[in-house]
Amino acid sequence: MTPLRVALIASSTHPIREPFAGGLEAHTALLARELTRRGHVVTVFAAPGSELAPGVRVEIMHSLRLSDAARADVSMPAAVFMAEHHAYLDLMLRLADGHDVDGHALDVVHNNSLHHLPVAMARTVRAPVVTTLHTPPTPWLESAIATAAGRHGVLTAVSTHTAGAWRHVAGEVTVIRNGVDVEARAPGPGGGPLVWAGRLVPEKGAHLAVDAARRAGCALDLAGPVSDRAYFDEMVVPRLGGAVRYVGHLAHSELTSLMGRASAVLVTPCWEEPYGLVVAEALACGTPVAGFAVGALPELVDDSCGRLVPAGDTAALAAVVPTVTGLSRRAARRRAELHWSHRRMVDEYVGLYTRAAA
Repeated sequence: MTPLRVALIASSTHPIREPFAGGLEAHTALLARELTRRGHVVTVFAAPGSELAPGVRVEIMHSLRLSDAARADVSMPAAVFMAEHHAYLDLMLRLADGHDVDGHALDVVHNNSLHHLPVAMARTVRAPVVTTLHTPPTPWLESAIATAAGRHGVLTAVSTHTAGAWRHVAGEVTVIRNGVDVEARAPGPGGGPLVWAGRLVPEKGAHLAVDAARRAGCALDLAGPVSDRAYFDEMVVPRLGGAVRYVGHLAHSELTSLMGRASAVLVTPCWEEPYGLVVAEALACGTPVAGFAVGALPELVDDSCGRLVPAGDTAALAAVVPTVTGLSRRAARRRAELHWSHRRMVDEYVGLYTRAAA
């Protein structure tokens, strides 16, 4: 296959480096690494401090120091909003001629950000633009898709559920499910505490995992970045102690080891989970999953590798823990190998890029 020149648009605020701020950063890093390994020429436009695999070019998105007069104006929005607006506006204007920073024609621009401007301005870029919908509908992004009137480039979604959530404004959307590096996650022995992993924010529901683990009489390790300090302090910290502990924000290898030792991984979203990368990561480690049947989770988990219960029902979640911890770890690993490998994901994206470039 002829190598493609690919520009990946990432977050302008969260650097792509370990430990990753969230699944979006992990996904972009993995996609860039595998595309480069296959011989494609990849440039990632990302936040300052980003560190990617050898061979992946990183271009830092531009920041702006507003004048004192502009910042004092009554129309001045929140500083974070303004910083993101400038970064993506500048980037899309830089990409408008369809060339990378060295002047070579791009085959495709793949937007993995959550910002509206890459979608709203897709028509201004000479190269085809692919945008992956990583979340349920948000007001700014929904507005951009609606006003683009079909000229927003190619849209994909990370699950059938997420594609359906956007159908009212985006029409039919191609589904390319996220993947994880199965080869880098050796199956673990299990038998240890339950594990919950993710961003510590209200929509991920770590506090419900603690309640379920205590009901089940099981130890629980919580891992992930404290992305919402108020939520963590008010809802999680008071629940810690005894057999429940917070082990910090872990690097890839540390999280893999933790999940591999776990008897099961709890997944407790309080929103319409668009994919559930932690499920794929757990299964790759051979660890079965107990969670809430919301969003895309029913697409990832079947009876061979886990159990799902109604959203928010911690009593039901606790009740299935003994069943889940007894499931075959080999079957869990096999499901990850068959369905959630990053190689499958990149195969599908390369196919999409090639069709878009043609």
